[in-house]
Amino acid sequence: MADQGSAYTLDEALISVGFGRFQGWIIAYAGLGSIAEAMEVMILSFIGPSVRSEWNLSSTQESLITTVVFVGMLIGAYSWGIISDNYGRSVNNNWLPAFSFTRKGLLSIAIVTSGASLLSAFSPNYISLVVLRCIGGIGLGGGPTYNSWFLEFVPAPSRGTWMVIFATFWTVGTILEASLAWIIMPHFGWRWLLAISSLPALAALVFYGLVPESPRYLCLKGQTTEAHDILKRAAAMNQTQLPPGFLLSDQIDSSDEELDTLEDTHLLSPKRSKIIASKTGFSTLWMLFSPNLIKTTILLWGVFFGNAFSYYGIILLTSQLSGGGQSQCSSLPSLGSQDSTYRDVFITSLAEVPGLIFSAFVVDKIGRKHSMELMFFIGFMFLLPLLSPGFEIFTTISLFGSRMFILGTFTIANIYAPEIYPTSVRATGVGVASSVGRVGGIVCPLVAVYLVSGCHQTAAIVLFEIVIVLSGVCVAFFPHETMARELADTLSEP
Repeated sequence: MADQGSAYTLDEALISVGFGRFQGWIIAYAGLGSIAEAMEVMILSFIGPSVRSEWNLSSTQESLITTVVFVGMLIGAYSWGIISDNYGRSVNNNWLPAFSFTRKGLLSIAIVTSGASLLSAFSPNYISLVVLRCIGGIGLGGGPTYNSWFLEFVPAPSRGTWMVIFATFWTVGTILEASLAWIIMPHFGWRWLLAISSLPALAALVFYGLVPESPRYLCLKGQTTEAHDILKRAAAMNQTQLPPGFLLSDQIDSSDEELDTLEDTHLLSPKRSKIIASKTGFSTLWMLFSPNLIKTTILLWGVFFGNAFSYYGIILLTSQLSGGGQSQCSSLPSLGSQDSTYRDVFITSLAEVPGLIFSAFVVDKIGRKHSMELMFFIGFMFLLPLLSPGFEIFTTISLFGSRMFILGTFTIANIYAPEIYPTSVRATGVGVASSVGRVGGIVCPLVAVYLVSGCHQTAAIVLFEIVIVLSGVCVAFFPHETMARELADTLSEP
């Protein structure tokens, strides 16, 4: 074996390769998946009233159309994480001709999401629509896999900034969906909106054949030759060079006794530590509850729940406080027609742009934890004026500002989560945290729709504020700051 001077780690290779055309393709494909997820989530704000009117549904049936999507996302987020950690983020390019691998990782997500989303536009009745939207939600639950996959190609020094840039694709999806709804719904109806909104998911399926496997995942599985080939191709596309020598892989096979020593290990491992190979299935999930991960896991769940509850709640609040939704409550402002609902949702969607710019500015300067704490506080302050119903302009400003900064916390939480978990459980850890977030998405319609429409706006806002405060407290107790730190591959021996 060559001496240590002729070896290099994956993180050193990524720094040498830099961020160029190769990562440009990676972020474009991952961003396409993020756009698809954002559009399918945003569409829930628009199709409910139209479907209810067409099929004479009750308010409970209308709410179920939204709820089943989040239930599906809850199931999918956990399932895709397990699949991605144990079978790969994508199909290795050397395996593309082998159809037996096509039910793994990103390909499975693309198939389920695109198929269910498109078919739901042709639903003949309410039951079929609910079933297809739930299946589509299972596909959408794979969104965190795109996040983890892209993260593993980004050099550590610029990881925070590029992950915020990646988050802009979600914002593009929300703005695009609000624009499509404004144009399509009044003239063509909800079926056309569902069909057109499925196009990004279909595009993710069409372009899947060009997707490379994560070299970090390949190294974890001992496939350093395949990982080196991908890095070599990346260097060629970026017109850079890999470091001299060979790609370092210290992986060893673990025994059951070694797994038992996890409680004595550290999360943020040394660069050249001896690795314990990852387990599969429920063992991977159980590793999230090892003594050195359980605190991080529980706190992340609290943040993801609070982020989802607040973010989706603000979106639904916008539609509930617009379009004459408060006309039955004499003390609450009525903002006008259904057209004003599309306008206000579009305006508040634009709030995500400055939110992302602010996130990009602070994430690599003050760190992940302080960034989230700051933006939770500002989002909390913006929601305060809604405690008392006021004029339309103040309502719009409050919703705009709160969405801007809650989106920022959401974005940085999705950077922090894959950074804090090692590669062996990264997709599982982020997926399960995202699943908990989906619970927040399931619960929030009960607040935004029922409390506000029942003339209890103040009670709804108080509940949102409490959730935001508790989420900020969870951030304050995070055990590690991950800014500029190399990604850990496994829970490792000291």
